[in-house]
Amino acid sequence: MDAAARADLTGMFNCPHTGVALAALTKLRERQVIGPNDRTVVVSTAHGLKFTQSKVSYHAQEIPGLTSKYANPPTPVKEDLGAVMDVLKSKFNI
Repeated sequence: MDAAARADLTGMFNCPHTGVALAALTKLRERQVIGPNDRTVVVSTAHGLKFTQSKVSYHAQEIPGLTSKYANPPTPVKEDLGAVMDVLKSKFNI
């Protein structure tokens, strides 16, 4: 889950399966099986939107036995434009 969340920081929204492939890629790179100048491809066959509950659980740190290294916890907001604007202003100091 950490590998998918780490990749999500780039703007992607990875599925857990792609996360497994990315974790394997990272481990192979760390072990120098894949060199610093080698080119690699990870094929993502699904989208993170198919796995929204696992994404929310990861970021809310609700998965037993897992520390979410790249957690970006959700912020509960009322279904009201003013409330949303207040949270955005607070988060971004505007």
